[in-house]
Amino acid sequence: MSTAGPNAGIGLTTISRTVASLAVEVVHTLERVVAGEGRVRTARGNAWEAVCADRARADQRAELDRLVAELAATRAAARDRHPGQDRRAVRDQRATRAPQPVS
Repeated sequence: MSTAGPNAGIGLTTISRTVASLAVEVVHTLERVVAGEGRVRTARGNAWEAVCADRARADQRAELDRLVAELAATRAAARDRHPGQDRRAVRDQRATRAPQPVS
């Protein structure tokens, strides 16, 4: 004889899944009512937002690369106009630095 009753299949996980499912349905319905039918987020909308975000990041990266290249070209041009000045500046800075005590 089996000791399992009529509700033997219902456990804590079944109740949790049911509650989660109902909560998702309530949130979805609430979103449709508040935001409107045309503004409900969809997988297609999420994918398009991700594509737009990727494009924006790529544009920002390209702009940063352009600025870095421009800065490098400017520094190279300045170094070509005044060769050795960078080394002299470093040497002068080291010479004016106060000596550090050795412990």
